[in-house]
Amino acid sequence: MDRRESLKLIATGAVAAPAVIAGCTNEKKTEVAAEPTFSLDRNPEEVKNEKRILAMDKFFTDHEMATIAILSDIIIPKDEVSGSATDAKVPEFIEFIVKDMPYHQTPLRGGLRWLDMQCLTRYNNAFKDCSNEQQIGMIDQIAYPKKAKPEMAAGVSFFNKMRDLVATGFYTSQIGVKDVGYIGNMAAQWNGVPDDVLKQYGLSYTEKELKECISFDKNP
Repeated sequence: MDRRESLKLIATGAVAAPAVIAGCTNEKKTEVAAEPTFSLDRNPEEVKNEKRILAMDKFFTDHEMATIAILSDIIIPKDEVSGSATDAKVPEFIEFIVKDMPYHQTPLRGGLRWLDMQCLTRYNNAFKDCSNEQQIGMIDQIAYPKKAKPEMAAGVSFFNKMRDLVATGFYTSQIGVKDVGYIGNMAAQWNGVPDDVLKQYGLSYTEKELKECISFDKNP
């Protein structure tokens, strides 16, 4: 499964929703994952693989997910055109990806710990607990590979990977697709060669052609 398909799975609600079931003898409640349903066409092997991934335990801790959310919105913040990376559920996408592609797990977890250690040294706080100014100051040191100091190499490598995943997750989401103005395959509406161009070359449509051709109103 590629990353685009993974995001589609999340975006179309193919995520197991927890069902809360009350015990018979006491008030304690236990969360049981319901069988996931899929609204996209899948062959049997794909469905089997997706169910396997969705049934896995959560990989990132709550602390790590909070850090990923902050990083995601630093990379793609909300603006006047569209929502932020977290609005597009990019952190959930990254959680899904590391289960589907385990080779991302060690670099991302290691990078998150590296980031926290750097912030603890500088600001006496984990990255997620730093002020926005401190967070941006830290990211500025690893976001520009050509400007970064040699000792920041590990952070640069981590941030490059995070930026790639965030961009992939965002621009394959419904919000991201709208952000770039992609409208997909749509029937063309063409009213023929403009009059000024026809005159330039001494050409014109015949009355028969004008009657038989479909004309689209430019201001419906």
